[in-house]
Amino acid sequence: MDALHALQQRVSVPQLTGPNITNEQKQQLFKAALRAPDHAWLRPSRYVTIEGDARISLGQILLESQEDWTQLSKIKQEKLQNMPLRAPLVIVAICHVIEHPKVPRDEQLLATGAGVQNILNASWALGLGAIWRTGDMAHNEAIRTTLGLDKDDIIVGFVYVGHVNCTLKAPPELPQADFVRAWTPSKT
Repeated sequence: MDALHALQQRVSVPQLTGPNITNEQKQQLFKAALRAPDHAWLRPSRYVTIEGDARISLGQILLESQEDWTQLSKIKQEKLQNMPLRAPLVIVAICHVIEHPKVPRDEQLLATGAGVQNILNASWALGLGAIWRTGDMAHNEAIRTTLGLDKDDIIVGFVYVGHVNCTLKAPPELPQADFVRAWTPSKT
């Protein structure tokens, strides 16, 4: 797929299905992720893949980490358990923040976010679908512990990758004038 076409047509895909993502496809995704801009080459981005039955285990941890989870309705319990089953591949994007005099925390988070965007674009270019999600899972201490994260690690999001399992809406044409303007210096 042409790079500009992929960038201009990519949309988030909320319904994904198997078959599983191949090792070759995963290598392509991470190769793209690791090309994201990174000031001082700190390489703060880390990625954890969750596939197969590991997704079931993650769903159980997510459920059991909820306060008073046994009091939740059966429907809410099932929804929490099934969250990681939304796609055959879940990629947890993590920013390992490194103390640096010229590269602040926010810049490192942005670098990891750029890596996630590259994964989304690479997924689309490979003919796959993907969606970036955050929510409670990104701030869940049980999930952090399960993934072996340390105090300097921040979950930037969960990228669900799979094959498109829905009809996609064409991306809207956004009038650039609503978002882009030229700056003209004032004369004093």
